[in-house]
Amino acid sequence: MKPLTIRHDPVPAEAALRKRGTFVRNMLRQKYLYLMSVPFVIWLIVFSYVPLWGWLMAFQTYKPGRGILDQRWVGLNNFRELFTDDRFYLVLRNTLGMSVMGLVAGFTIPILFALLLNEIRGSFFKRSIQTISYLPHFVSWVVVAGLVTKMLSMDGGALNQLLMALHLIDEPVQFLAKGTWFWGIVTASDVWKETGWNSIIYLAAMAGIDPEMYEAATVDGAGRFKRMWHITLPGIRPTFMVLLILSIGNLISIGFEKQFLLGNKLVIDYSEVLDLYALNYGINLSRYSYGTAIGIFNSVVSIILVLTANGIYKRVTKETII
Repeated sequence: MKPLTIRHDPVPAEAALRKRGTFVRNMLRQKYLYLMSVPFVIWLIVFSYVPLWGWLMAFQTYKPGRGILDQRWVGLNNFRELFTDDRFYLVLRNTLGMSVMGLVAGFTIPILFALLLNEIRGSFFKRSIQTISYLPHFVSWVVVAGLVTKMLSMDGGALNQLLMALHLIDEPVQFLAKGTWFWGIVTASDVWKETGWNSIIYLAAMAGIDPEMYEAATVDGAGRFKRMWHITLPGIRPTFMVLLILSIGNLISIGFEKQFLLGNKLVIDYSEVLDLYALNYGINLSRYSYGTAIGIFNSVVSIILVLTANGIYKRVTKETII
């Protein structure tokens, strides 16, 4: 009869020490990577976590000149005022409308552009197109807004001149005075400025796809469009989903530069967004607590949107980015 062998597993303390030793060795082996990340960690703490102390202002009637803990506390009064203001819901509509339009156009057009650019075989022509398409990203929104305003101007604007030459209109149209057109103008301007830059990451993802997959598909008789549909697009899906989920988190934090520079009093009911609302009704009127409450609302909703989008993605694909 075979003798009974009893295996003694290491006690938890020994296992913990062994695990800790492995962790320390990995840290020492990758010490230069940790050192390189220190400046970014410091930047994150200083500019992202330290300012959270200022969130206390949202629960006070903040007056400059006194310490943040010496203010008069008002509880949730600023949030009650925010959610009972009809103007808040108007600017929330504008923010979501322009965000959704920018999200759809800002993903589909760069992906299509990257797909077409990836099919170009002439290296010189490809580099030239890439350089030209990247340049608008480095142009300030002040300059872009000036160009857009000039192009849409009634007095010699290029678009009005073109439409009149084609006999599509009889007289110049004041494009920037029509509120219902403002969202489309902002979205088109943003697409023109950022398409080339946003396509870079998709081109990088396409470069990582195994060329043998394309060769095998070609041997099997797949044409160019079938290769793009069945190989290229699935190959960049992880990259696309990560960027999409992160962009969903910024749906209501779209800034205010475009709207501030292209907007005017005639279209203010369509151009004012949450960040501009916080500037106008918070900082400009010295209502710092009210502006802080708007910022907290933006942050909380952004976190909820990211977690929700990631949860849906995880449930559908069994994968997660968080």
